[in-house]
Amino acid sequence: MSADELLNLFFNPELLARYGPRMLDGLLVTGKLVAISFSLGMLLGLALALGRLSSNRWLRGFTGVYVYFFRGSPLLAQLFLLYYGLGSFKHFWQDLGLWWFLRDAWYCTLLAFTLNTAAYQAEILRGALLAVPQGQREAAQALGLSRWTSFGKVILPQSLLIAIRPLGNELILMIKASAIASLVTVYDLMGVTKLAFSRSFDFQVYLWAAVLYLLIVEVLRRALKRLEQSLSKHIG
Repeated sequence: MSADELLNLFFNPELLARYGPRMLDGLLVTGKLVAISFSLGMLLGLALALGRLSSNRWLRGFTGVYVYFFRGSPLLAQLFLLYYGLGSFKHFWQDLGLWWFLRDAWYCTLLAFTLNTAAYQAEILRGALLAVPQGQREAAQALGLSRWTSFGKVILPQSLLIAIRPLGNELILMIKASAIASLVTVYDLMGVTKLAFSRSFDFQVYLWAAVLYLLIVEVLRRALKRLEQSLSKHIG
C-alpha cells in the first residue's frame, strides 16, 4: 500500500468536505448541551449539597434519595425514562401544557443531563463545604457577620476553590457522556457522526469524532489547570 493510499484511508478530503461542516455544527450542539446542563446542574447541586448538610432530617432524606438514585443508575436509563417513559403520557402532559417540552429530544436530554450532573456536583460541593476549616466559620461569627453573609462571602468562595478540580473532572466526564444524546435523535457531534457513517460507510468519520472529543477535553483540561493556578496563587 502506497503512502497516498494509506493517507486516504484515514483522511479523505472529499468526505471531509461533505461532512466536516456538519460535524462542526454537531460539536457546537455538544458544547451548548454540556455548558447549559452543567451550569444548571451546579445551581441545583449547590441546593442539594445544602440540603444534605441541613439539620432537617426530611430535607436530608429527600436530597439523599435524589443523589442515591441519580448517581446509582445509568445516565442512559435516566434519559430513556424521561424521553420514552414520561413521553408516553402524551395526553396528561398536554393537559398540563408541558407536552411541548417532553416531546422535544433536546429538552429531555438537557433535563436528564442536568438532573444527573446535579447529583454528582452535590456530593463534590458537600465535600468541599465540609473541607473548609471550622475556624473560618468561627472567625466570621466573631466579626458579627450574619449566617448567609458568612456563607456567601467566606465559606462558599473557599469551598469552590477546593472543588475546582473535581468539578472539572465532572465536566470532562459530561463531555464524553454527551455522546449518548445521539440515541434520542439529538444531532450532537456523535449524532452527526453516526449519520455520516450511515451514508458513507467510512469508519474514518468516527476517528475524526474521537479526535474532536480529545481536543475538547485537552483544551478544557489546560484551561481548568490555568484557572486553578490563577485562583490559588495566594496559597502556599
